[in-house]
Amino acid sequence: MHKIILSLSLLAAICCGCSKNSGAVGSPNPIPQARSTPSLPLQNATGELRYKVPADWKAETPTSDMRSAQYKLPRADGDTEDALLVLYYFGQGQGGPAQANIDRWINQITQPDGQSSKERAKTGSLTVNGLQVNTVDVTGNYSGGMSPDSAPANKLSLYRLRAAVIDTPKGSYFVKLTGPEKTVGHWDQAYTGYLRSFEFR
Repeated sequence: MHKIILSLSLLAAICCGCSKNSGAVGSPNPIPQARSTPSLPLQNATGELRYKVPADWKAETPTSDMRSAQYKLPRADGDTEDALLVLYYFGQGQGGPAQANIDRWINQITQPDGQSSKERAKTGSLTVNGLQVNTVDVTGNYSGGMSPDSAPANKLSLYRLRAAVIDTPKGSYFVKLTGPEKTVGHWDQAYTGYLRSFEFR
């Protein structure tokens, strides 16, 4: 009898051991494992920026590799110079933030009365076909900036600068329109239509 009881006790101990091992493998409350935060998906940059150019604008051969396109906007009656519109693209992640470019453009304009161009500049933002567009519009004496071909022959001429930064999955594009105040005003509606035609696909 003692042998039977001893045998049953050993058998019970073996079964309990098996039960504990099985629980460790498939424990209902396992130790949580550290998880890495999933990275954000990369933007799809396989498309390209598309837009519609007004029929009366005259396409010119870009004068540098940084210029994706450039156009001459014929002068308005009474003006002696045409306006120039340039579309810049420096590459993905290049060209700097929108506000830095807007500030730089504003600084290229001085006021004949010595007032601050920043206070007179009109800035804004809009969304065009899913693209963020930041804009600036300012009038005064234009220095030409880094584009000598856009500088007025007479530095005292009143020039108007309209510009925009278009954010796309491929990076930022930069539009800069400069010319005599009257001529740029003549093309206001066409310029607005041009900006609103931008899309990335």
